[in-house]
Amino acid sequence: MDVLSNLKFAEGSRKKKKRVGRGQGSGHGGTSTRGHKGQRSRSGAKFRAWFEGGQMPLQRRVPKFGFKNVNRVEYVTINLDDIQELIDKGKIKETIINKEYLLSQNLIKGKNKPLKILGNGELKAKLEITADAFSKTAKEKIEKGGGKAVTV
Repeated sequence: MDVLSNLKFAEGSRKKKKRVGRGQGSGHGGTSTRGHKGQRSRSGAKFRAWFEGGQMPLQRRVPKFGFKNVNRVEYVTINLDDIQELIDKGKIKETIINKEYLLSQNLIKGKNKPLKILGNGELKAKLEITADAFSKTAKEKIEKGGGKAVTV
C-alpha cells in the first residue's frame, strides 16, 4: 500500500557523499584522496585558469597572427535574385524599395547596419532601390532593367 509516509527513493538512485578525512575506517582517511606529497596535496592549493604546471602555456606557445580592422563596415546584404523571388511570391508590392521597407517586411535583419545590394541573379522588375551601397554588377543590372539605384 502506497501511503505518503511510506514513500522511499528507489534503491541505488541516491549516492552518498564522499566524506574525506574521517578516519581510516571510511577508506578516505590518511591522505584524504589527495595522494602523497606534491602541490595538489597541500592545503590552499589554487591554480590560475590555464595554468599548466609550469609548462609553457598554450596561449604563449601558439604564435600571434592577424588583426581586427577597426574601420571595417559590416553590411546587411540582399541579392537581386532574392528581391526578384520576393516579387514573384507577392511579398514585395512596392516599386520603391528602401531599407525601412525591407525591415518592416522582415526580409532583412540588422536595423543598425547599412544595407548593401549584391548583384547575384537577375532582376526583371522595374524598381527604384535606395541603399547605402551597391555592388558594381547590381547597379548595372538594376539600371539595365529600367530601374534606378539610389545611394544614400
